[in-house]
Amino acid sequence: MHVTRRQALALGAGAAVFTLMPVISREALASAEDTDKMIQEFTGGKAPEAGKITLTAPEIAENGNTVPISVSVESAMTGDDLVDSVIILADGNPNPAVITFHFTEMSGKADATTRMRLAKTQNVVAVAKMKNGAVFMDKKQVKVTIGGCGG
Repeated sequence: MHVTRRQALALGAGAAVFTLMPVISREALASAEDTDKMIQEFTGGKAPEAGKITLTAPEIAENGNTVPISVSVESAMTGDDLVDSVIILADGNPNPAVITFHFTEMSGKADATTRMRLAKTQNVVAVAKMKNGAVFMDKKQVKVTIGGCGG
């Protein structure tokens, strides 16, 4: 069998990629510090308060691939009581930022529902930023079971 220089280089490159694959494909999960940093960036360094925002998430999710969540903010949706945006974060996912909802006066109310993927049991955080600069936060821990068996 005759191997050309081009084939030898291709085999060598393939072997190198195959050798490094476990390093490349290793899943890195975000830390609580990453989530706190994203909250600080979203709020402009302002400490979030409790109240006004309600995060609804299941206490136990039998399937981490489709976890339903909803968020609502008590607001008149006019003037300074307008909800500017709401960010949802999951502190155990590779990228903690899940989604950001933006609202206007034409939204009528600040309610949103979505489904998200959770890598493991973790905290889900919702942070609301108001037009007047106020910031509110709610947090829930969602236990993700393996195959619905409570693992």
